[in-house]
Amino acid sequence: MKTAVSLPDSVFARTDRYALRVKKSRSKVVSEALQEYLIRHSPDEMTEAMDRAIGAIDEVVDPLVDAASRRVLRQVEW
Repeated sequence: MKTAVSLPDSVFARTDRYALRVKKSRSKVVSEALQEYLIRHSPDEMTEAMDRAIGAIDEVVDPLVDAASRRVLRQVEW
């Protein structure tokens, strides 16, 4: 969907420079920034995004690292 928004000149210029640097359109940069902003300001969406990221991690726990971590955590004063 096309829309028009007003931006301060400095924000527009920074957006243009960033878009050129990362080789994306200005619209793509603004869309991604707005999506990130909305996720950060919606706790439920942030939790869902974190759950997806954690679920995507192929976690293989090394038994030696696990044992060492537990030993260190027992020694730390909480």
